[in-house]
Amino acid sequence: MKDRIRAATVQFTPVAGDVEVNLTTVKRLTEDAVGDGAQIIVFPECCLTSYWFLRRLNREALGAIAEPVPDGPPTDALLGLAQKHNTVVGAGLVESEGDRFFNTYVVAQPDGSVHRHRKLHVFVSEHIDSGDEFTVFDSPLGCQIGVLICYDNNIAENARINALMGVDILLAPHQTGGCRSRSPHAMKLIDPALWERRSEDPPAIEAEFRGSSGKEWLMRWLPARAHDNGFFLIFSNGVGPDDDEIRTGNAMILDPYGRILAETWAAEDRTVIADLDFRCSPNRPDNGGSKLGDRSFTDRLQKLPAMNSQRVR
Repeated sequence: MKDRIRAATVQFTPVAGDVEVNLTTVKRLTEDAVGDGAQIIVFPECCLTSYWFLRRLNREALGAIAEPVPDGPPTDALLGLAQKHNTVVGAGLVESEGDRFFNTYVVAQPDGSVHRHRKLHVFVSEHIDSGDEFTVFDSPLGCQIGVLICYDNNIAENARINALMGVDILLAPHQTGGCRSRSPHAMKLIDPALWERRSEDPPAIEAEFRGSSGKEWLMRWLPARAHDNGFFLIFSNGVGPDDDEIRTGNAMILDPYGRILAETWAAEDRTVIADLDFRCSPNRPDNGGSKLGDRSFTDRLQKLPAMNSQRVR
């Protein structure tokens, strides 16, 4: 394992239903991050399609924006970026497989491999099926990477299973913050007028992003996922309008102690970069530690059909 890996996490506002426009944004932001030395770049959940508007689509409309993985143009584009810039790139989309649809996160690597994670806990559309496999894979960066999409991360057991499978870095792409919630102590909607006036009054929208509908809510559980499992966690999120809700961004990178290495609360597209220093990892053997899951446990776990990695190329 390398001593350091430079990671980038991105928050941006996707255009609903326009995969080509969103891919253009991903390409531009990838080039910017690579210019800053990023070796792994994490984009948000469903950033190539946008997210919350999916609940309004019938099967025909959903099929019009869905793409196969790995044989579709978006996967080819991500793989092209990974190989051109010698970096690991992850981005989310709606996947089609026959007559089924999935909320899928694609991770393209410079060695030509492509992995996908199908969101385990899906609720945005009755036409989108839940995945049934965990996704953990080796990376050319010399570490193991896992993926959990949005609400997957809210289930503590999902993160622990990733740790037991040997994950060093967990990718956590989201579309969250500013959501409707029935809980009196969870997120609430953010007034769209605050977003519209973000240039004139940045402190007002940033206060919401840092408050109980944004960062304060994330801090109740997100650092625990990293701390309790001893891995780095890269949180990516949408920012701004997502159909009739306002996403709160707060892109951040956390270390295995639950500390924030880098973050933003800006109300705009933004890339956050941090160096992951594996010399301080509590799980690193030469620090006197060991991973939660040793290789024998990982081998046994991966023999279970519902827990195999989704390597697709």
